[in-house]
Amino acid sequence: MSDTWKDSQTDNLCRAFLKLQSIDEIYNFLEDIATINEIKSMAQRLEVAKLLTESKNYAEIVSKTGASTATISRVKKCLDYGSGGYKSVLNE
Repeated sequence: MSDTWKDSQTDNLCRAFLKLQSIDEIYNFLEDIATINEIKSMAQRLEVAKLLTESKNYAEIVSKTGASTATISRVKKCLDYGSGGYKSVLNE
């Protein structure tokens, strides 16, 4: 992925996440900074990544998460060729 999206504003966003020390603080921050749909979409993608690392097939993942096959494919591409972000939080 291109680094063109990384700038001082996104640096500040990353630093903001690092300051949070509890699930409640994270929920509060997410609720203020993103829409509920954006939060739910990110949570869904993380669950898709988890299921893919557990070798679940697309049909199982669609059934468990409601994610589209396009979303599953995008997450799989990130797992296979991305920056390792999913793997770092999934402890793979």
